[in-house]
Parts: sequence; C-alpha cells; structure tokens
Amino acid sequence: MSGPGNSRPVAIAGTGSYLPERVLTNADLEKMVDTSDEWITSRTGIKERRIAADDEFSSHLATNAGRKALEQAGLTADDLELIIVATITPDTLTPATACYVQQNLGATKAVAFDISAACSGFLYAMKIAKRLISDGAFENALIVGAEKLSAFVNWEDRSTCVLFGDGAGAAILKRSEPGKGEILATDIGTDGRQTRLLNIPGGGSACPITIANADQRLASLSMIGNEVFKHAVTRMRDSANAVIARAGLNPEDIKLVVPHQANLRIIDAIADRLAVPNDRVFVNLHKYGNTSAAACPIALDEAHRTGRIEKGDHIVLVAFGAGLTWAAAAVRW
Repeated sequence: MSGPGNSRPVAIAGTGSYLPERVLTNADLEKMVDTSDEWITSRTGIKERRIAADDEFSSHLATNAGRKALEQAGLTADDLELIIVATITPDTLTPATACYVQQNLGATKAVAFDISAACSGFLYAMKIAKRLISDGAFENALIVGAEKLSAFVNWEDRSTCVLFGDGAGAAILKRSEPGKGEILATDIGTDGRQTRLLNIPGGGSACPITIANADQRLASLSMIGNEVFKHAVTRMRDSANAVIARAGLNPEDIKLVVPHQANLRIIDAIADRLAVPNDRVFVNLHKYGNTSAAACPIALDEAHRTGRIEKGDHIVLVAFGAGLTWAAAAVRW
C-alpha cells in the first residue's frame, strides 16, 4: 500500500442522476392511507416522491445515472476500472447489482461489487474508491447509490410509506492533478448497537420469507423514528465537523452542504449545529423523499448541474442511515 507521501489526489470528475417518471404526491397518499398533505409536510418536508415501474429495478436506475456521470466525465464504459453500487434494495441477493450495471454499461474491464450501508452507502463507496485510486490500484471508479425502496415499503404503514422514494445518483472518481479538484477528507462510522432502530427484518438468512410468514410483511422497512432522529443529528454533525477539520477548513469556507435527504427537521438541525446558513444547504427532499443511498448523489448532481457548485468551491456531503451508519466527505470542486 502506498504511504502518505506518494498517495495520489482523487477528484470527482462527473456526476449523474436518474429519477423514475412516476410521481407519487401527498394527495395520492391521502387516498391510500390515513394521512394528509399537511401532516406529511409539517413533519418531514416531503411533498412528492418518484416510484419506479414494475419492470424497472435498482440496476436500471443505477445504469442510467452512471451513463450520465460517464458522459460528464468524458469517459466511456470501456475506460471504467471499478464499479461500486451502494444499495439496500439489490435486484437479487446475488449476484451483486453492480454486476448487472457492468453488464448494462458494457464495462467489461471493470471490477464490480456492492456495499450495504443504507443511506450512508454512497459516501462509504466514495471513501473506498478514493483509497483504491489513491493507492494506485485503479485509475478511475464509478460509484452509485441506487434504491428501489418502493419494493420494500409497507404501503399500509402510514408512518413509513410517506417517507421513501426511488432513484439513483452517481459520480466518477479519478486521479487528480495537484491544485485541481480533490476529495480532501472522508469519514465513516458505525454503531451496531442500534440495529433495531431501522431495518428490514425479513428476507435474509435470519428470517427467510416462507409461505407461513408471507402475509406478515417482514420484508418491509421498519423504523423507530424519534430515536433515529436524535442519533442522526448528533452523528452527522460530528462526522461533518471531522472532515471540515481534517481538510483544514472552517464553516465559513463551505460553499454548500449536501446532506442526506431524510427529513427537513434533521437538515435544519444539522445546518444550525454546523453554523452554516440555510441558504448554503442543498435541499431537494420535497421532490424525491428519502431515497436512501441515492439521496446524497442525486442532490450532488442537481446542485452541480444547476450551478450551485462551481470550480474551486468547497462542499461537504454528510449522511446517516440504518446500521446505524454515518459518513461525510469534504471536497474541493
């Protein structure tokens, strides 16, 4: 492994995102469960979310986002050396969704694998890919957060079904030249003592879905929301502060914070604790809901393509998810 003296800087060379066509509004949900637009909006900030078609899987969402990131980075699928897909809603338990993405893109030279870190997954993938490129194992990587959460939501549970949506976001990482854009610092963490707070209890080896339990909706998201909220704010604050300090920055140096899009109250609390004004925090939660591992990269791509991030800007990405997991990255664009 390369030492600190000869590690190579790594930059984000392109971004991409993809959202399914179908829009599910709060008004639509009012017809499905006992809820209201006012209740959902006041507690979450979400107005609508996207729902993938029946024949549209996480790999399709990831592939579409990946193509856009490749195009922006000026690379072809043939150039790709590494594909990491972060997802908790894989097409199949095996093979990895990344293998389907490799096949769809025609990226036959790329090593491909998945990681499962829930909403923090994209930033986990960023840390892994950054290290592998920095150490010289690969020249570039496609990292993707992709989720079809609609397939794992209990549409009769009003406390959770209003929160989640489908989508994918992607980024191309590659070697950078000194003084150019660079991923300056990354941070990841886990507290496995809190696994009960947010999980999908069924569908794995601990609780296979059988004829006997098929009617219990065990392969659906389950959450203890108030406890998740408290942990999310604390962990995201600490992780963001850690990468800001490691990058040698101050809060006033940050042009934009791109947080996980789970709940507007959490986002507001994070902005307050980081001493960053709200106009420097990117929010698209109202349009897409919580897309888990896809949320940060979708927001990053939107911010980039709408001019909220420009060359030389310092940005911070931060996320929190089931596990419990958390992650952050400080980037010079």
